[in-house]
Amino acid sequence: MKVLIIIPAYNEAQNIEKTVKDVTENTNYDYIIINDCSKDNTKEVCEKNNFNMLSLPINYGLTSGIQLGMKYAYKNNYDIAIQFDGDGQHQAKYLKKLVEKIENNSADIIIGSRFVEKKKPFSTRMIGSRLIAFIIKLTTGKTIKDPTSGMRAYNKRAIQEFIRNMSLTPEPDTLVYMMKKGLKIEEVQVEMKDREFGESYLKPLKSIQYMINMIFSIIFIRAITRKNK
Repeated sequence: MKVLIIIPAYNEAQNIEKTVKDVTENTNYDYIIINDCSKDNTKEVCEKNNFNMLSLPINYGLTSGIQLGMKYAYKNNYDIAIQFDGDGQHQAKYLKKLVEKIENNSADIIIGSRFVEKKKPFSTRMIGSRLIAFIIKLTTGKTIKDPTSGMRAYNKRAIQEFIRNMSLTPEPDTLVYMMKKGLKIEEVQVEMKDREFGESYLKPLKSIQYMINMIFSIIFIRAITRKNK
């Protein structure tokens, strides 16, 4: 199967070389960096290293970056597209586990989860994750232990859903949408590292806003999605 790793990058000049090195040394999959009009020299670092990159003219945000990556995967006839962060927190050595699950027709979407075999800590940081997981269970009956994980593998059917619906995001509400469309989702255990350089875009206030938006979208938008006929 043809596999594409989609690496969205915004101001990841200090992380992107290590991320690509991790991908190329630990997998034989193709990759595409989506540079979201970074304000630092992310683009220049990618060009200097001849990385495979598409660069957006303005800062559209993570959703547009993933959408562009999905279009690239669809246009180039990839069987699997993997969402993989450019900040160095994800580890490419686990991607084979996600791909194998799809190759074995185990599910349409595989999430690289921190909490399949390990318990989710009772921390302030995980309150939002627990609440979102509860809302997903309430609306779909399905337990997703790590709904906010940004490491996900999608098969062709899931890629096509992104092409059909440009409102889909790389966020937990899309998992609900996919399940409502009849797609199967599973999780595999992975480990993630702390970000070494740069800062997460989710500050405390933005984290609260993010959680509210996700819950609203899941309950009032994605949960009423109808299955394809």
